[in-house]
Amino acid sequence: MKKLRSYMFEGSAKSLDGSGVIGKIIKFVFVFAVIIILEAIIPAILAFGPMMDEYKQIGVLTGEHEVSVAESILISTRIAAMPRVMIPSLFATVFGTITSIVYVRGFEIRRASTMGAVREKAVPHYLTGILVGIGLISAIDLLSVAFGVNSLSVGKDINFGLIALYLLGFLVQGMSEEFIFRGYLMTSIGGKAPASAAIAISSVGFMLAHAMNPGFGIMPIINLTMFGVFAALYMLYTGDIWGVCAIHSFWNFTQGSIWGISVSGSGSAESVIYTTAESSHGFLTGGKFGIEGSIFTTVVLAAGIAVLVVLTQKKAAREEM
Repeated sequence: MKKLRSYMFEGSAKSLDGSGVIGKIIKFVFVFAVIIILEAIIPAILAFGPMMDEYKQIGVLTGEHEVSVAESILISTRIAAMPRVMIPSLFATVFGTITSIVYVRGFEIRRASTMGAVREKAVPHYLTGILVGIGLISAIDLLSVAFGVNSLSVGKDINFGLIALYLLGFLVQGMSEEFIFRGYLMTSIGGKAPASAAIAISSVGFMLAHAMNPGFGIMPIINLTMFGVFAALYMLYTGDIWGVCAIHSFWNFTQGSIWGISVSGSGSAESVIYTTAESSHGFLTGGKFGIEGSIFTTVVLAAGIAVLVVLTQKKAAREEM
């Protein structure tokens, strides 16, 4: 395979941070821990009241009922999916974007442009990313319907104002995860190691970040890692981060608020259409994790990765001429 050059990796290689790959991974873990704490403050405050009400109703606070770990996770997931908690949680992920940029600028001493944050072609790349994100998740859901695994029904009394808030929240959330894992982690590793290592490490890191989500298992592990690879290749092909920010945001928004599917096991949101499982096989439906944990996601992402491999190799060939 021809080597694809990237100004982002070349810029990262000039960073004043002399850490090797292992050192950069260790630093990322600490930075990510800070991000988790910052992003959790507002949701934790908002969820505290409903959580106490729930525990009071089932007798936990009076000692009449001892809640199990599994039951506690279910309660937490249900409360986290409440609009008054979930929407602010999505907006709170802005701390991920801010922290990533501050760390790269202040500690690795490199420009935000080396994270893919460049102005050139930002708008057309973002608009294209919107179409790609909507197209990918829609293809996955419609394939599952075509094979009789899921069925669709139109929502009643749809709250479009609430859906608009989810859209804005997902715009922030998708961008945040891309700046953390592709803009920061991948480019940081790419300055010290081959592109393949940077893609692999950032994709595995992205997958592990979802390890606590309900329904996490073998298929989600595979598909989350594949999404990471797809996003990394897309970013390297387009030469900036804006396309993958749009793909990630509109993948999640379309999944949750257009097709009515639980986003990575986070629970259901207000939606235009609702997707209902007609099969009991988690391999096909994705189970508690949602359709992102299904074989249909594997197939669509595999096709997307194959296309990007061809495109990036053609781009690399042109650059060598």
